[in-house]
Amino acid sequence: MQTGTRLVLAPLSRLAFRPVVEGRDNVPRHGPVILAANHLSFLDSVVIPLVAPRPVAFLAKDEYFRQPGVKGWLTRTCLTGIDAIAVERGGHRSAQASLRVALDVLAAGRAFGIHPEGSRSRDGRLYRGRTGVAWLALASGAPVVPVALLGTDRIQPVGARLPRPGRITVRFGTPLHFTPQPAGSGGQARRAVTDEIMTAIQKLSGQEVADRYNDPHSPS
Repeated sequence: MQTGTRLVLAPLSRLAFRPVVEGRDNVPRHGPVILAANHLSFLDSVVIPLVAPRPVAFLAKDEYFRQPGVKGWLTRTCLTGIDAIAVERGGHRSAQASLRVALDVLAAGRAFGIHPEGSRSRDGRLYRGRTGVAWLALASGAPVVPVALLGTDRIQPVGARLPRPGRITVRFGTPLHFTPQPAGSGGQARRAVTDEIMTAIQKLSGQEVADRYNDPHSPS
């Protein structure tokens, strides 16, 4: 089911979004790897698995899998086809549970995608990364491939119900390697690793940096 859905979605995405893909060979073909990307649109975690050289699992809010009607069916089919994993969102416990799910994905030798900013940027700036990505990298020893998406915010801005045709660019950067540490490694180490990852993403995307965390409830 998942492979068949990907075979259908991949050519449709190329037709609709005409993606320009750079640095695809930077993604290791085997073994655990973390793809850490900027976040401009709902499309981001759909596009990456369709243009990457291997399946990439993202976490998705469980509410996306429970939407009613034809749109809900299409959303579930799309997310299932790209290996999305349903998780509950909200609160510290659910965040920790999500990281444990992600660690299991990496322990199985698979690729896992994450948006360190957490929420989608509403103004196009790159916000401060949250340290969950570093926790995963240090606990698993998996390399981190920085990823930049450009143009997805024009195709499906925050709040838009459906995407519109357009052109996007996806850039895969050089893998970053970090020395594995116990899951409880210090906050300073996680902050330093996260900042290094975000700097690599910014160099690929060219985005203006917002020196604060993204607040999805903020008007700016």
